Amino acid sequence: MSREPGGIIALGFSPAAEAALRQLEQGGLTTETHRAWEGNEESGPWLAQRWGTVSAVVAVGACGLVTRLIAPLLAGKACDPAVVVLDPQARHAIPLLGGHAAGGEGLAHRIAALLGGQAVLSGASGAAGRLALDAFGTAWGWRRGSGDWRALMVRAAGEVPPLVLQESGLPLWRELPAAAGLAFPPSTGSPGPVGAADLVVSHQLGDGCRWHPPCLWIGLGCERDTSESLLERLVEETLRQHGLAVEAVAGLASATRKGDEPALLALAARRGWPLRLYEAERLAAVPVPTPSPVVARELGTPSVAEAAARLAAAESGGTLATAAPLLVAKQIGRAEPGERGAATLAVALSPQQWAPARGALHLVGSGPGRLDALTGEARAALAAAAVWVGYGLYLDLLEPLRRPDQLRRDGRLTEERQRCVEALALAEQGVTVALVSSGDSGIYGMAGLALELWLQLPLAERPAFAVHPGLSALQLAAARVGAPLMHDFCTISLSDRLTPWEVIERRLRAAAAGDFVVALYNPRSRDRDWQLQRARDLLLEGRPASTPVVLARQLGRAGERVSLHELASLPIEAVDMLTLVLVGNSTSRVQDGWMVTPRGYPGSELS
Repeated sequence: MSREPGGIIALGFSPAAEAALRQLEQGGLTTETHRAWEGNEESGPWLAQRWGTVSAVVAVGACGLVTRLIAPLLAGKACDPAVVVLDPQARHAIPLLGGHAAGGEGLAHRIAALLGGQAVLSGASGAAGRLALDAFGTAWGWRRGSGDWRALMVRAAGEVPPLVLQESGLPLWRELPAAAGLAFPPSTGSPGPVGAADLVVSHQLGDGCRWHPPCLWIGLGCERDTSESLLERLVEETLRQHGLAVEAVAGLASATRKGDEPALLALAARRGWPLRLYEAERLAAVPVPTPSPVVARELGTPSVAEAAARLAAAESGGTLATAAPLLVAKQIGRAEPGERGAATLAVALSPQQWAPARGALHLVGSGPGRLDALTGEARAALAAAAVWVGYGLYLDLLEPLRRPDQLRRDGRLTEERQRCVEALALAEQGVTVALVSSGDSGIYGMAGLALELWLQLPLAERPAFAVHPGLSALQLAAARVGAPLMHDFCTISLSDRLTPWEVIERRLRAAAAGDFVVALYNPRSRDRDWQLQRARDLLLEGRPASTPVVLARQLGRAGERVSLHELASLPIEAVDMLTLVLVGNSTSRVQDGWMVTPRGYPGSELS
């Protein structure tokens, strides 16, 4: 029986481990920490008590010590947690146990990214840059099924590439560089017998090692107070009899009037399956093979199970106007001794996998583009993602960090909404996605639009969502010239592509009247060559002509140029869309090539 994922715990064996343990805690990676040198209970009993309930253990210390500690606890590859060993200086993260199936290699990458170290992989797949075929599907929202996985891994390490067939689920993974060593017959992608394949991505049971994408929707109808055991048995037996994998179930569907049925709710909760409910009018409009006049009289629809399954599968596949095909027509389950009630079940196949509870959308601010300017949080989010989505230039700058098992999806500069929609759709299907913006994603980046789209989803259908800060051009420009942001400041974009110029001008007047230090983003382009001149004139209404101005172009990238000017003589023609314009307030000054805006601290010469 496979272990259900739990938290990540950490332990260290000497005071030298303290810094790494604190970084893991502050980074939100670990949920509990044991410091063995502080005189607490011994490490062995502490770890043994938690061994069967956690997904991973991070140990800061020597590999030999950790090996002896975990040896008595080992029970099997399917149930042991991953164990990652970290040296006290956090230079190397080594997946000692559960590198593939338990996610040890992925965790090692996340730890290394967060702490600025390096993942040291000894597994054949990871070391060679190949896909770990027995583990990679988890990142794509799939569940692992049956098969001789050890034999598959041996074959993958040989000269003959494993044969891969796919019937359902996201096909994007086949574009991964690490998938180049696999054999993909041209006939994949259509349901039906798949033959003798080494690896099969399918909703069906069968030969070969199998990954099961969540694309089956089970429609259920039942009498009032039907026993949960009856529903459970009906689901398991029906799926098995029709060669369908329970791991491929995306969720349950039924009539709204069944939304308070205890057995239905209990089954959904125990299995972790979402439950979709439909009004009778919508169900009645769906054609089904076995309608029931009795059900029509009672519920106002001739079908619950078949109609609900077809509707749920169609919605998950984005085809709201039609209903998805049934794989299993209505089956009837009746009570056995000790049970109550009766139930009907049908199964439909969605054209698209759907598992938002398994997916995550990470908004990553990549900073100016230099890898050493990435925050640890942004690095960790990039390391955890299966897919990177972003403007091609920004992804190019991050390319040295991308592993062969991570896919990039490039977008064009003016297609922000399309990128957000694609990233969110992938996350809804169970994929962990990094949506990349330059600078900070919450400052003229993708975070706002992505959050608006995410909030439009029903609460139960939202993937995890997180925003990870990045270094803004405003901050980097200020650092280059000294301390221009020591007092109140604001940022204004001069692009009127999304904001009417009248609104922008009103904000400029307010900034001038309030004597703010002003950072101007998107200051000037080939088609917008007059706005910066107008902004300068408005700011001059509230501050001296000699007000210092910073022009910072290509910050943090090759060709960076930073120069100081005065507001009245600002060289407009030298400014383009790659330039940030930072205008001081009436007290800002330049001295010895440095710019400062006095804060006026007590006792300071500038107060």
